[in-house]
Amino acid sequence: MRKAFAYLRVSGKGQVKGDGFPRQLKAIREYAKGHDIRIVKIYREEGVSGTKDLENRPAFLEMMQALHSNGVKLVMIEKLDRLARDLMIQETIIGDLRKYGFELVSVTEPDLCRDDPTRKLMRQIFGAISEYEKTMIVIKLRGARQRKKARTGRCEGRKPYGHYPGEKSVVERMRALRKEGLGFDRLAAKLHEEGFRTRKGTAWHGFGVNRILSRLATK
Repeated sequence: MRKAFAYLRVSGKGQVKGDGFPRQLKAIREYAKGHDIRIVKIYREEGVSGTKDLENRPAFLEMMQALHSNGVKLVMIEKLDRLARDLMIQETIIGDLRKYGFELVSVTEPDLCRDDPTRKLMRQIFGAISEYEKTMIVIKLRGARQRKKARTGRCEGRKPYGHYPGEKSVVERMRALRKEGLGFDRLAAKLHEEGFRTRKGTAWHGFGVNRILSRLATK
């Protein structure tokens, strides 16, 4: 019996308690049962967009560390758009897994993960469609916010990091460490050592620290 990790992802915080995770896990377990595969661990990416780079996917990074350390070689997902909606990110992840000898199975579309030219073309077509759908969702939401703002004079969106009182002290610590000459990756590690966490309660990564400080520097 082969061992595997299951990777699940929902893009919105409001979807965490919805049908997304149960649906994905049900499909993966049914496939595993029919193919003599045992799921040894489940990794859940909660409220992370499918267009986010790997640096912003704590569950995926944790899974990759486990793949490199404990002998599991198989990753199972429900569909490729759960891996990523952005086509370039999707192909980058698939290529990275293969480079290290890991196998990826999309249980509702298993043939798409093969690397022959026809399957790769089909995968890219479906990836492009998924990316287009995501773009249209973003456009519709932006239009709805603009209409609300025109109607009411305001439209509350997601507040940038540092807006809330508890986050201001973290930002000040970032600035202080940066002044000491720490690079972004070392700075993120230092924040983790000192017990500081992101808004989602996960460890900091250099990319995220860089983005926050860069945004504040332009104000």
